[in-house]
Amino acid sequence: MRLAVGLVLAGVVAIVGAPPPAAAQPVEPPVLAEAVAAGTLPPMTQRLPEVPRVIDLPAQGKTLGRPGGRIVTLMSRDKDIRLMTVNGYSRLVGYTADLELAPDILRRVEVAEGRVFTLFLRPGHRWSDGHPFTAEDFRYWWEDMANNPVIEPGGPPPQMMPHGAPPRFEILDPLTVRYTWDQPNPLFLPALAGARPLQIYRPAHYLRRFHAAHADPDALAARIEAADARDWRALHYDRDRWYRNTNPARPSLDPWVNITDPPARRYVFRRNPYFHRMDTAGQQLPYLDEIAIDITDAKLVPAKAAAGESDLQARYLGFDAYTVLKAAELRGGPIVTLWREGQGSSVALYPNLTTTDPVWRAVLRQADVRRALSLAIDRHEVNQVVFFGLGLEINNTLLPQSPLFDADIARRYADRDVDRANALLDSVGLTERDSRGTRLLPDGRPMDLIVEEDGEDRTRLDALRLIQDHWAELGIRMYIRTFSREVLKRRVYAGSSIMVASSGLNNGLATPEMPPTELVPVAQDMWPWSAWGQHHETQGEAGERVDMAAASRLVELYAAWMTSTTRDEQTAIWTEILTLHAENQFSIGVVAGGKQPVVRTRRLRNLPDAALYTWTPGAHFGIYGLDTLYLAPEDDAGAAATEEPGPEPGDGPG
Repeated sequence: MRLAVGLVLAGVVAIVGAPPPAAAQPVEPPVLAEAVAAGTLPPMTQRLPEVPRVIDLPAQGKTLGRPGGRIVTLMSRDKDIRLMTVNGYSRLVGYTADLELAPDILRRVEVAEGRVFTLFLRPGHRWSDGHPFTAEDFRYWWEDMANNPVIEPGGPPPQMMPHGAPPRFEILDPLTVRYTWDQPNPLFLPALAGARPLQIYRPAHYLRRFHAAHADPDALAARIEAADARDWRALHYDRDRWYRNTNPARPSLDPWVNITDPPARRYVFRRNPYFHRMDTAGQQLPYLDEIAIDITDAKLVPAKAAAGESDLQARYLGFDAYTVLKAAELRGGPIVTLWREGQGSSVALYPNLTTTDPVWRAVLRQADVRRALSLAIDRHEVNQVVFFGLGLEINNTLLPQSPLFDADIARRYADRDVDRANALLDSVGLTERDSRGTRLLPDGRPMDLIVEEDGEDRTRLDALRLIQDHWAELGIRMYIRTFSREVLKRRVYAGSSIMVASSGLNNGLATPEMPPTELVPVAQDMWPWSAWGQHHETQGEAGERVDMAAASRLVELYAAWMTSTTRDEQTAIWTEILTLHAENQFSIGVVAGGKQPVVRTRRLRNLPDAALYTWTPGAHFGIYGLDTLYLAPEDDAGAAATEEPGPEPGDGPG
């Protein structure tokens, strides 16, 4: 792992993060002072762990905040309140802004030989209801949930079974647990730090009452009937929806806890009085007392954000809304900045190599066809017209901010050359054309290439309309069909799609220690090779075996990464995987590093003006510390105005 203390996987390494800064005497959040005075809530010295996580904000270029206040953000569906789990980013271990792993909920982690993980909890850490957080919460998940055939018929999640076998789980003492695998498990720590993390603990004291192995049978039957649940498994599942935040009664370790039962038009998340972080001035985090989520139509979000109805907004704001948002800022409205997207490509095309159309399958499996399609795209035109020249004209690969970035890989087959593209298509025998100049497939059909997408991104549609003209110069007619995301997935799983347009790699910022899963046919939900991924996921019971040499090599490299224990090994594997992708154009990137508008009220402080907005590893706002945001006094609001952010270091030219 790239840890906060360095890379020593072959031996034993303790992940302890940077030495904690000294903190001043604890200072009660004003909103909790009355409850503390009344004796209904313990004082802060008793609520926080004996060794809290102390955040040195000045060292991060931030300012010490002032506690209190509420901000409002907008979502379009009740289910989107799950993003509070993402953005709150309370994790056993988490990524820093420099993409290093560091303890968060945990006090320390020790890793031996890449396969033995010892987790040390913080003494005195408590759930949001005040109950101690201990090793029992890990035991409950592992024995009563992950390995319970009623709750998990398929057994533990794949990150716990990296080579087909589970770890040995041990409780060393009430605050220490250990997981031991026979072989290295490089998936484990990155999974714990994910935007939707692997959650290997549960509030056992709360959930036991819904579990058949622990609850009184009569009491459990009454709870099942009262909840109108199908059985105890369904009841337990409903009460434990930690990611979706739908059960206000469930204790949490997040900075804010939902207090609103769904469905609702407004959800309120209130500060967790037992949250484990504090600043160097002795103030408990988070600074904000509440975050409210208003449910509205997604189409109205840009206008509402411009009108100041959201204090922090990025979701549902496309780059096409920037002009309106900026105009509102100039009129005295909220601040709008542009963060760079962290995906491998803002627009990417995925030839379906396992489509059920045998003719298109044979054509698309020829690397020269995919290279020709890439060479024909005028990325510069797409960048200028759709992204106002702010994007990077590269493949669907890692971004310059990644330590694995390679300029040659990024540009391979990315410079427009229509003559070469036509020559490549001729060289594979696609020489026949109809009276309109459209090339013919080997079975005589015109090369009418249907590209399917989900309609969620207008800039992607604009880019595709330009690419239609580019590919027409090859004698290929592209047609765009839009489906809902769920329907599109089903079509890809069934092999009906010929090509899909979507965003690129979710993680364009990968480090060698992060799994290269997105680039390898190991999961069904992959646009270029769903059937191969399904075959891997089901261990050969469904889908199709990989039958292309380059793709088979990707699987071999992934297997090698799964047993790697050094950064050098992982770097070499990643480099070969990225090279194979660029050379074979398994996905065709168009423009990367598009810009994401981020709107904030003028009073909100400690949010970067320029940063990377990405699901993984950034968890959107997560790694930038949502708990450290605070509201400046009303008379200081004007100080938040910013100038247009310039290019970020390492961006390079398009």
